[in-house]
Amino acid sequence: MPRNAQPLRIAVDTGGTFTDCVWIDPETRQVRMLKVFSTPADPSQAIIQAVHKISSDRDFVLLHGTTVGTNTLLERKGARTALITTAGFEDAIEIGRQNRPRLYDFFFDRVEPLVPQSLRFGVNERTAADGSILNEPTRNDIEILKDQVAAAQPESIAISFLFSFANPKNEGEIAGALQDLDLPFSISHQILPEFREYERTSTVVINAYLQPVMQRYLNSLDRRAGGLLSAQKYSDEQERTKDASSQISAPRIFVMQSSGGITALSSAAREPVRTVLSGPAGGVVGAAASARASGFDRIIGFDMGGTSTDVSLVEGAIQTANDAHIAGLPINVPMLDIHTVGAGGGSLARFDAAGVLRVGPESAGADPGPICYGRGTQPTVTDANLLLGRLQPTRFLGGDFALDLDRTRTLTRKWLNDSKSDLTVEQFAAGVIRVVNATMEKAIRVVSVERGRDPREFTLIAFGGAGGLHACALAEALSIPRVIVPAYPGALSALGILVSDVVKDYSRTVLWSTSAEVPMHRLNEEFSKLESRASDEFRAEGWRGRPQCRRSIDLRYRGQGYELNLPLTRNLLSDFHAEHQRRYGYSRPDRAVELVTLRLRASIPSATPQLSAAAPPRSARTPFKAPVLFDGKKRRKILYSREELKPLRRYAGPAIVTEYSATTVIPPGKTFSVDAAGNLIVKMR
Repeated sequence: MPRNAQPLRIAVDTGGTFTDCVWIDPETRQVRMLKVFSTPADPSQAIIQAVHKISSDRDFVLLHGTTVGTNTLLERKGARTALITTAGFEDAIEIGRQNRPRLYDFFFDRVEPLVPQSLRFGVNERTAADGSILNEPTRNDIEILKDQVAAAQPESIAISFLFSFANPKNEGEIAGALQDLDLPFSISHQILPEFREYERTSTVVINAYLQPVMQRYLNSLDRRAGGLLSAQKYSDEQERTKDASSQISAPRIFVMQSSGGITALSSAAREPVRTVLSGPAGGVVGAAASARASGFDRIIGFDMGGTSTDVSLVEGAIQTANDAHIAGLPINVPMLDIHTVGAGGGSLARFDAAGVLRVGPESAGADPGPICYGRGTQPTVTDANLLLGRLQPTRFLGGDFALDLDRTRTLTRKWLNDSKSDLTVEQFAAGVIRVVNATMEKAIRVVSVERGRDPREFTLIAFGGAGGLHACALAEALSIPRVIVPAYPGALSALGILVSDVVKDYSRTVLWSTSAEVPMHRLNEEFSKLESRASDEFRAEGWRGRPQCRRSIDLRYRGQGYELNLPLTRNLLSDFHAEHQRRYGYSRPDRAVELVTLRLRASIPSATPQLSAAAPPRSARTPFKAPVLFDGKKRRKILYSREELKPLRRYAGPAIVTEYSATTVIPPGKTFSVDAAGNLIVKMR
């Protein structure tokens, strides 16, 4: 490869069943895609297999959406973590807030903290709210603490002192004194310099809990990718003995963050708490970009994969939230607003003790997978779609992988007999679809109706390998006027990662009060410090170009316990009053306003060029009719290959549209077409 050739950018999204890869063909400039089965025991194995198929003799860069952090947190398989905090506040992460998640459930158990009481250590220190140091830890206190922590044998350390966001001196002193323990540190004034000690401490603890796991995973992936590149470029035995590092640059790996932007591997390993929604965030970015190409900016994203379904609502620009909960634990770093339910193509069906049909949240995943994949033995949503004729056995993954219909029918009938059910196979399959649709419909209502948004004013954009199979039924139930199935629906999360900007988020709590005039001079000084830090960090990671910075502030009326985030403008106070009126139905312009937390989002635009809209044809297929069960009746649906649909031509349902990465079901009475952007548009009314 010529030295000046650009490396191939490969975006990889690891899912519960499939690992999706997207890249741009350097010759045709069109998007290419590859799906391989995930390897849950070691996600990097599937990634390396895919990259080996894609890039045989070319330098490459990996842009990675990972579920390692999410799964580690959900399964509670993180590091043994020690928490060092202000004396008297050791139990803050267990006490939490007084609000009860389930008000009328008397048997509800609070989520156990990640750090047990035996690993929480208090330090005799105190910083005042204004940043003045009231009490510094003594040398004797530090030596005792050091011995206690060493004796506990933790794998990671979290440090979170009261009011450290106002003055980090004491935190820095303790961190410096414990450095020779040679353990990874998560320090609150670096991770989250904001007020609310419970949420800040929880966020820092989660970061420390994930840090060793993510570091091992990312470093292993980096080594394996580097080894793959060396083997590709130096296959000759004589060349293998040379110092390859002096001749080629190791492949670089970047990781998708929960906030919708990518970051360097080193940053992701240092602050893994920012990656817990890594994969789903790519889907939101891809969905918003695809919808904008078709002229829609108010969308509900519906991402149905093999294990779960992620739903999100976007009005115009993608917004982030700073108060998410994952696995019942607060995380206050910027995240896209995504709601997840355990409903996917691999979700297992079962009858409960009362004989009621349940679907999920347990999943067959990639191993053993659904029955139709050849190894599973318990029916899943994918099996139900196959039994109803919605999935075509010979058109799955473009025909590269055949689904076993006979095995699915035989084992499902046997499973029903063992469950003592008198349902036919078709009745059971239809029931599975109704149950899983009800779960996903509820999830869409959470991000729309429950937040004051009318779904009838939005467009449902369906993606993920299974999204198109269920989208029209959900849109009909919620009176959503149209459904978009974008180009490359089964790998849209990877495509979103490919086009994502490089992003870094910064924040700092200030708690300034004002009643008449915004202190612009002081604000500019503080934001300039954050922007300078952003520039330094971008430069240290090798990024070129000046970062684009977006300033915003959390504001509230004095005495309130919640804030609204608004862009920084000269009319900040009047904007706040107007937004408070819109959001809550009242405003108090005569009342003092507090500027609570300053937030800076710094980004460098993606290096990915403009993408070709339409997917290149894989093969020519003639449409034909096939029997499909719909609403309990057998109907003849026209089966199309998406590559054969002519742009702007209107087609009528009932129909099934197949493509390499997904299948779309269009009910009777609905019309659909492919628009100029290459998106499949289904009109529901």
